[in-house]
Amino acid sequence: MKKTILSELLDYLKLIVFVVVFVLIINNFVIVNALIPSESMENTIMTGDRIFGNRLAYTFGEVDREDIIIFKFPDNESELFIKRVIGLPGDTVDIVDGKVYLNGSETPLEEPYLPEVPTSRGDGQYVVPVNSYFVLGDNRNNSRDSREWTNKYVHKDKILGKAALRYFPFDAMGTIG
Repeated sequence: MKKTILSELLDYLKLIVFVVVFVLIINNFVIVNALIPSESMENTIMTGDRIFGNRLAYTFGEVDREDIIIFKFPDNESELFIKRVIGLPGDTVDIVDGKVYLNGSETPLEEPYLPEVPTSRGDGQYVVPVNSYFVLGDNRNNSRDSREWTNKYVHKDKILGKAALRYFPFDAMGTIG
């Protein structure tokens, strides 16, 4: 009887170790779990939402304009941020009266995801370095983003993943696009 209980406890211990290792692998190599702390991405992603990002999205693919990325904040890498990619490496981003113009275009970028017309905060010209990205929040009037950071660009190796799935609140569960 004693050997059976010990054997059963050992089986449970093995199962627990397996589950912990599995979760650690998934969390460190496949997904990134994020809590949205501010209104900077509203109405696309709301304050308090919980999302999963795909850590493998850029392993074989490139970052595209308008991707929503989770990354280490360039001014304090202990913080995670989530923003939309606006400028790709080599792009010139001009912001005039709150409107975004890319690479000398006379037509502003179409941004149907913006909840309101942006103000002129952060107007200026930004030239995106190699292997870096210029990012903005969708809620431009309430977003700390590339326009005002000391280190204005997100380096590719600081991107943790592409926002993929909102899993909380349950009534808003779904993919993020």
